[in-house]
Amino acid sequence: MGLVAGLLVLAGVVVMLGPNAKKLVRRLAGLRRRHPSLSVFQPTRTREVSASGLNPKTQRVLEAASRLGSWLRAHNHEEVARDLRNAAGRLTTDEPAGLYAMQTVLRRVRSLTFDDHAAQERLKGLSNELRKAVQDRFEQLELLPFRRP
Repeated sequence: MGLVAGLLVLAGVVVMLGPNAKKLVRRLAGLRRRHPSLSVFQPTRTREVSASGLNPKTQRVLEAASRLGSWLRAHNHEEVARDLRNAAGRLTTDEPAGLYAMQTVLRRVRSLTFDDHAAQERLKGLSNELRKAVQDRFEQLELLPFRRP
């Protein structure tokens, strides 16, 4: 009698959890099977940042743009973040046009202001990082003129 009551209670809990019940069961099963892996004791492997054929300086521009775009989205500047994402997409297909588009977005970013001093400083740091990466790639491709935003 107690076993049947326990099973009914367990079934009720599973029904209440719904689709999340599978995830919970997998996690519980995974906890029991966990053993320390031997890979902890093996030397770390070097991994490539990207398998694409992009230039490392172009990758640096894309990474800086990604960081700035994420930060802008988190601070409710979706339109500028979207323009930044579009410029990054253009950079992967037509690099000079993408760099010029990135430069245009950097001018827009420069006009943004925040009341919070820490947020303003973070924006300045991220935009300077992107500006420097764009400028380095401009110089490497010998695209002129590069006007500072």
